[in-house]
Amino acid sequence: MTAAAPIRSPATPPAIVFTDWDGTVTLQDSNDYITDNLGMGHPKRMIINDKILDGTTTFRDGFREMLDSIHKPFSECIEYLLANIQLDPGFKSFYEWCQAENIPVIVISSGMKPIISALLTNLIGEDAMKNIEIVSNDVEINPNDESDWEIIYRDPESGFGHDKARSIKQYLDNHGYTTKDNTPVLFYCGDGVSDLSAAKETDLLFAKHGKDLIKYCIRESIPYTEFNDFQEILSKVQTIVKHNGDIQQFIENP
Repeated sequence: MTAAAPIRSPATPPAIVFTDWDGTVTLQDSNDYITDNLGMGHPKRMIINDKILDGTTTFRDGFREMLDSIHKPFSECIEYLLANIQLDPGFKSFYEWCQAENIPVIVISSGMKPIISALLTNLIGEDAMKNIEIVSNDVEINPNDESDWEIIYRDPESGFGHDKARSIKQYLDNHGYTTKDNTPVLFYCGDGVSDLSAAKETDLLFAKHGKDLIKYCIRESIPYTEFNDFQEILSKVQTIVKHNGDIQQFIENP
């Protein structure tokens, strides 16, 4: 006997997309970009990055050390990023399709909300700011000296600074998705170390080609499907959502 399909409210979206921002929606990681060009520079950043990857230091502490090396006014950092950070070429069409299909797109980021908001508005437009929820860290700026600023972690007790798995669970709880039967298909898109915990909370993880997240997924036996850009993600999501495609067909490490 075929199992009955889950019963969901007509208002329930067919899917929810959670996505990292830096290096996933954008081609460059904005935090790495300002660290390399306005802070300690690429060689020193890579030393810290290697310590994060081998577990010598946490992402939270390593990331703070990188950002602490930047002594430019925060507004200047944003202007620098607006002039240099590019959008994944497939993201806008992906976002527009999701809007048409009533599929929420939620940014779950280890970056800082003012930077993400500025880039989102600049790269996609004001409407995107109204429709895409941003769950991230924040920033505190000294009102007397704008070059004196620091990241404010959403989950300072977490080694990631922002526990993305917790944010996904909170989003689902807040929207009443408390059982498997009433929860839409969940996707997550990411590229790095901070995405690891979030990867376990969704039905299908999109991991960016050539980035650290794939190494972790292989090591931790976390199922994933690889992507190069959001056009590839769109194609797979459409197959699953619109054509009842089997998620398992996309898993690259079953």
